[in-house]
Amino acid sequence: MSEPCTAEAATATIEMDGVKIVEDEEDQLPQKKHYRQRAHSNPHSDHDLQYPTFPAEADWSEYFGEYATGREVTFADVGCGYGGLLVRLSPMFPDELMVGIEIRVKVSDYVIERIKALRAQSEKGKITAGGECGYKNVTCIRSNAMKYLPNFFRKAQLKKMFILFPDPHFKKQKHKWRIVSAGLLAEYAYVIRPGGKLYTITDVEDLHVWMVRHLEAHPLFRRLTQTELDADPVVGMLYESTEEGQKVTRMEGKKFPAVFERIPDPEWL
Repeated sequence: MSEPCTAEAATATIEMDGVKIVEDEEDQLPQKKHYRQRAHSNPHSDHDLQYPTFPAEADWSEYFGEYATGREVTFADVGCGYGGLLVRLSPMFPDELMVGIEIRVKVSDYVIERIKALRAQSEKGKITAGGECGYKNVTCIRSNAMKYLPNFFRKAQLKKMFILFPDPHFKKQKHKWRIVSAGLLAEYAYVIRPGGKLYTITDVEDLHVWMVRHLEAHPLFRRLTQTELDADPVVGMLYESTEEGQKVTRMEGKKFPAVFERIPDPEWL
């Protein structure tokens, strides 16, 4: 007669996006196969989105609970995908609140359920990868960053903003939909504080050139030197933390990062 399965045997430690987690029935992480959606979405098809009228109206305790007390969101991952970067950054910056902004319904639902499960596993001591905050400092909202960023964040609120592997919108007539443009950079400069950083990476060289050209042309952004990039521990996470980045690696493709610092406003502003 075979031995009955124990609770310990029913669980298994696996690695997802570089983070060790426990796979069990009680606090089960969502499976990506049930949340698949096309890689890119029309940013103008954003029906049924809810957003605050202005930043002070945003109730972040709805997402972070008591962990939001005395804190405000300082990291934003625009187009966060399946949340890989957020999960990696969480234990590195336990005192920073981080929000992923994702327009796709199924994908944002996945990230929300993933964070919920990681918090539960951390609270019960099943995993320790979340560090002292136990993933309480990360969340995801379904929204359109191309339209509603200033509704969520006040002037100079963010320390870091991430744009990883965005939709390249290859057709020339759709370049106006790209997440980096002259108009959108004005909003990014508004919500990122002086000294804050905007991180970008893509596997499309044409898009990389486009983003760098627009950012270098903006008077409030300065591109980091290679020495500065090497000294920033976050830069190394840009390459492999997302599903898209891992896919590029498997395909042996190239990746093109660029990081810019928000410089202080000129005296006449």
